Amino acid sequence: MTPDEMLGRLLYRDGLMLVIDKPAGLSVHRGPKGGDSLEDYFDVLRFGLPRMPALAHRLDKDTSGCLVLGRHRKALALLGKLFKNGVIGKTYWAVVEGGPLEDEGRIDIPLAKLDENRGWWMKPDPAGKPSSTLWKVMGRADGKTWLALEPLTGRTHQLRVHCAEMGFPILGDAIYGSAPRAGGPPLHLHAREIVVPISKNKPPVVTTAPAPAHMHEMLKACGWTGETETAPAAAPSTASP
Repeated sequence: MTPDEMLGRLLYRDGLMLVIDKPAGLSVHRGPKGGDSLEDYFDVLRFGLPRMPALAHRLDKDTSGCLVLGRHRKALALLGKLFKNGVIGKTYWAVVEGGPLEDEGRIDIPLAKLDENRGWWMKPDPAGKPSSTLWKVMGRADGKTWLALEPLTGRTHQLRVHCAEMGFPILGDAIYGSAPRAGGPPLHLHAREIVVPISKNKPPVVTTAPAPAHMHEMLKACGWTGETETAPAAAPSTASP
């Protein structure tokens, strides 16, 4: 990724945080086996500060969309507290195989690690951590459904496991769904919007990421008419560079 490409993914900027549009297929940080990661390109996002921004949360490698970065240690501590307390609103778009009969609902399925040797893989487990997701049908077509998903808890792979367990796995999910490990469609999961109450005296920051190109075909089949507005411009910094 070139510096210009990284800057082109900036959705929001102020003195405390940045929101970028994470591309699908790129890990947010370098794993134990090394390899390319999104963090490798954060230096261009310093905007005059002495240190690079850092991740305030995570998105799966194959998930695209809104990713929040803290610009310095104090900001990261604040953002960490907001995420931990569950006050940051998150809406994902997904295209799933099949779909629910109803138009909206809630999933409450506790989750736990599949086993200690499977890293981040998860499983439904009555003894696991409480996990809740709201869902709403946005459109349907030809055995596929476009859903808006709102995770009320932040468990690893929560949306993927919840959808699969309910009988409508996310299209392209090779772990929890029916997609092949190689040669199948990419994961159709996108962090569409994030709402961050970063300031006590101002309204929450609402940031939207445009739908990724690999989801356009299925979204349009389900009734999406395309982006009605451009992505938010990067806001000027007010509290610091």
